[in-house]
Amino acid sequence: METIEKMIEDFKKVLDDSTHTSPETLKHEMIQWLDETLSPRLKQVLEERETQSSSEQTVTPFVVSGKIDYEKVILKFGCTKIDESLIDRVERLTSRRAHVFLRRGFFYAHRDLDKILDCHERGDKFYLYTGRGPSSESLHLGHLIPFLFTKYLQEAFKVPLVIQITDDEKKIWKKLNKEKSKRLGRENVKDIIACGFDVSNTFIFSSYATVGGKFYENVVEIADCVTVNKANSTFGFTGEASTAKMIFPSVQAAPSFSSSFPHKLFPDEKKNIPCLIPCAIDQDPYFRLTRDVAPRLDFIKPALIESKFFPALRASGNNGKMSASDANSAIYINDSAKDIKRKINSAVTGGRDNLEDQKKYGANLEEDIPFQYLSFFLEDDAELEHIKKEYGEGRMTTGDVKKRLVQVVTEIVERHRMARAAVTDEMVDAFMTPRPLFG
Repeated sequence: METIEKMIEDFKKVLDDSTHTSPETLKHEMIQWLDETLSPRLKQVLEERETQSSSEQTVTPFVVSGKIDYEKVILKFGCTKIDESLIDRVERLTSRRAHVFLRRGFFYAHRDLDKILDCHERGDKFYLYTGRGPSSESLHLGHLIPFLFTKYLQEAFKVPLVIQITDDEKKIWKKLNKEKSKRLGRENVKDIIACGFDVSNTFIFSSYATVGGKFYENVVEIADCVTVNKANSTFGFTGEASTAKMIFPSVQAAPSFSSSFPHKLFPDEKKNIPCLIPCAIDQDPYFRLTRDVAPRLDFIKPALIESKFFPALRASGNNGKMSASDANSAIYINDSAKDIKRKINSAVTGGRDNLEDQKKYGANLEEDIPFQYLSFFLEDDAELEHIKKEYGEGRMTTGDVKKRLVQVVTEIVERHRMARAAVTDEMVDAFMTPRPLFG
């Protein structure tokens, strides 16, 4: 604004100084002023905007970039931060210690989690809903996190779980061949089953195979409540967006309502059962829209418990998230021990450039990816606190931290790989067969 005001003042001055000059002279002076004054300032403004834009965060269901300020994301989306009193209540109601992802603040925001806890405390039922968009043969650690946390929720609250495999989404956004998307979905289901879910209380379903009947009825009801303007403002769609992209949010919303499911997945007398959705914070726009629509359809608003992003190995601090599009930025469940070590050793760290400086200043833990990974996966709170102190104060090196992380991650991957090897096609069919979940 100051730049614009100064430009206006300069422009007025040129006019004032030229009141007694000829039109040709005035024209010449104006051109000279544009070249010497306006152009450099316009360039400066554009450069400032470019710098500002590159540093700004972007958090949508489709793009996550920039240095993420999670407090700002909460304010922008209008959700609520999870505080210690809420974690204490979860522990009291489940009679078990909160999951490491919850007590260390990785799952950090919510919508109506308190109402779900009220429901549980009354002895009423609720169910869990999460999902996976299949785009790779194997899950990476970032993909695995929501399922590990959902498994904890299922066990802690003893509730049913539905998992949507959005094979249709990958056709719409990634242009994957339909058959390939369905095949990758089935492969991903094997990784999900290997997390240890209870087959008697878990239904995994493909969008392609399930969208029909009552499910489709709810999709239409939801879509009919969402205007084009609302979809555009929520998701940033433009005139170039396909109509498939416009309808997909309703497909993702439908599992939030228990009446969507066929074959009496939920008994008739429990048609309007509350739902809790564990997801990453970038999925919030989908369910913010879903919650807006719910009262108009006489459905209960779904509750959410939302996580931060799992960082890429080659990002620093809170920049972006682990992506399947860059194999070297992620650790996959099918990576060899050699690959895991190589990738971790190439990770961005907050350690100093030389040993002397490391001992003197210690590591910048906020920028250190290996330490952040340990904070996700190292179960022992006391050991993590010890590493935090020793590494942060310079008595531990980056090599020490990476070595410990290699051990932790290799153990997790090997354990998961063995569990996945035991998953048969018959087990996949059992999880994906509709049947009553509530006894």
